[in-house]
Amino acid sequence: MKPQIGITDKYLNQINVLLTLNLSNAMAVYIKSKKAHWNVSGESFMELHKLFEDHYTQLEESIDKTAERIVKLGGQAIGTMGEFLKYSSIKEYPGKYPSAIDTIKELLKDHETIIIQLRKDIAICADKDIATADFLTGLIEKHETIAWTLRRYLS
Repeated sequence: MKPQIGITDKYLNQINVLLTLNLSNAMAVYIKSKKAHWNVSGESFMELHKLFEDHYTQLEESIDKTAERIVKLGGQAIGTMGEFLKYSSIKEYPGKYPSAIDTIKELLKDHETIIIQLRKDIAICADKDIATADFLTGLIEKHETIAWTLRRYLS
């Protein structure tokens, strides 16, 4: 049954597409953060191991809420790695295990990419669905906090 919430089918579809793209980007960074957590080494091992765990835990919650938002708006949440890779703009580097500092740089770039996309998506949603615009604003805040913590390691 389609939701009857004052948003046209056309806009619901457009909003669900951009939510799917955000879901895919978040999943890509989630997996990369897990990989970083598993493979980090060096003198800051435990600190970074815990940091990356904190980040992927935060991402996991955002991923779940994004998928649920898609379903609330009458869409279907994708759920396979193939689908996530198809829609994600975040690049993967299979078989590469960068240093801790290079991992931090890569994850920072990924979060900043997501933040930029979220800002564009909020502008799209602002006059069509203020609830989704607000939801995306909350996601920006989480990504900005993660990006800030990563950036501090590079200062």
